Amino acid sequence: MKKLVLIAVGLTMACNSSQNTVPEKKETATSPSFETTYAATITSDELKEHLYVYASDEFEGRETGTQGEKKAAAYIKDEYVALGIPAAKENGDYYQEVPLIMDVMPTGELRINGMDYKLGEDVLAFDAAQGHFSDIVYVGYGIDDKNYSDYEGIDIKGKLVLVKFGEPVNADGTFKVTGTRNNSKWSKVSDAYGMRSKAIQERGGLGMLYYDDTNYTRYQNYFNRRRQRSSGGLSLKTTNDNDFINVVLNKNVATALYPSILNTTSKDVIKTALDLNLSSDSGIIESENVVAVIKGTTKPDEYVVLSSHLDHIGITDKGEINNGADDDGSGTVALLEIAEAFKKAADAGNGPKRSIVFLHVTGEEKGLLGSQYYTDVQPIFPLSQTVANLNIDMIGRIDPKREGNRNYVYLIGSDKLSTELHNLSEAVNKKYMNIELDYKYNDENDPNRFYYRSDHYNFAKNNIPIIFYFNGTHADYHRPSDTPDKINYDLLENRTRLVFHTAWEIANRDQKIVVDKGVK
Repeated sequence: MKKLVLIAVGLTMACNSSQNTVPEKKETATSPSFETTYAATITSDELKEHLYVYASDEFEGRETGTQGEKKAAAYIKDEYVALGIPAAKENGDYYQEVPLIMDVMPTGELRINGMDYKLGEDVLAFDAAQGHFSDIVYVGYGIDDKNYSDYEGIDIKGKLVLVKFGEPVNADGTFKVTGTRNNSKWSKVSDAYGMRSKAIQERGGLGMLYYDDTNYTRYQNYFNRRRQRSSGGLSLKTTNDNDFINVVLNKNVATALYPSILNTTSKDVIKTALDLNLSSDSGIIESENVVAVIKGTTKPDEYVVLSSHLDHIGITDKGEINNGADDDGSGTVALLEIAEAFKKAADAGNGPKRSIVFLHVTGEEKGLLGSQYYTDVQPIFPLSQTVANLNIDMIGRIDPKREGNRNYVYLIGSDKLSTELHNLSEAVNKKYMNIELDYKYNDENDPNRFYYRSDHYNFAKNNIPIIFYFNGTHADYHRPSDTPDKINYDLLENRTRLVFHTAWEIANRDQKIVVDKGVK
């Protein structure tokens, strides 16, 4: 799991016993159903056998772009080949190349009419930016939405564009984008910057100057953290990486460039002398997702995507290997076992009606990059035909802070977009597994923000219903001590079977899951 907050150390390990205390389930039917038969092929012994290999020192902590990560990808690919499950790509390649850039923070300055402004204090940039600009286009909020656009009647092709945070309000106090008293995703700090940048790129703009006094300190803190790293961060490489400009301005710089920015949203062309001299030394990193598919029997063009992340955090400065048995070795081996169960069903003539996509993504620990590439850059299968995403990230341990039944799993996001998916999930669990479903971290006010911290979010933001399966954090989270011997294999088996049963039901029901809620 992507680590955004510090986790307290010294948590007791007493609750993490591997002793099998999960009660035996009673079979009430005279003969097991198809799905029960295939779910039974998912066993703790096979999960353990996979994980002791996958989370071993041989894979060197599986850090994105390293030889260890490539060994992990090869292991996964070889398993699909051995199972006879074909690659998702038409050319037979199991690898979906994910081009990344090792971002080295830029140095330099921005100059307006002869006045220099300091990078890191007055302006923020995360990539190189060069050039002299005499005409800058101001378009107010920089919103481009079906209900409202700041770009109507103005051509920004080849121009540097100045925009500001916020969104327009009607006379009655409702927001123009939503038509309600609730603002839109254009005002969410997680989306505001990226959506405006994307809108400008799509309209042919050369770059974005972004004024956001509300969130400037947050961007600045992130800038400082990035600058303090001994090595650069990773980001997706796009066709515009060498050209497109993104610069965040504080109030002093924004008003120096355009004094009216605080009071107007009217479009304007600013005559000025702006010089950008921001340089950095970034390099290309090669990485890959591993993607396989079992085609559906009657609805092959509808897809259920099952995901986990294949990467982890590598080797410490002291040379200790972070094996990532729980994070996310547990999700990886669970996905392999689920794939085997579906393949056995298909081989017996009981394959799923809808296609099942097995998506092992890279770069989760670097910012959900592999899943972002799949959803935002190059979906192998159309997102419009993707029915749901079930994401598995850490399902082999017990949260030591949690009291009560050890046979539990945290579910996150099942009700965010689809009431129907949530109800299906509950019903499937009650029918087959009777695991305690804990929604503690599904709370909108959860300070951990786990909903935004694993790969399902890149599907959810595209209006695809998701469920995130998670066991919670523990003292070994993102530490070399996250090893296979600490996994609760009976729980890993139960949780994996739950995901299988849920995927089976989604894949074989008559109708698609209905989306009845907006993107969170």
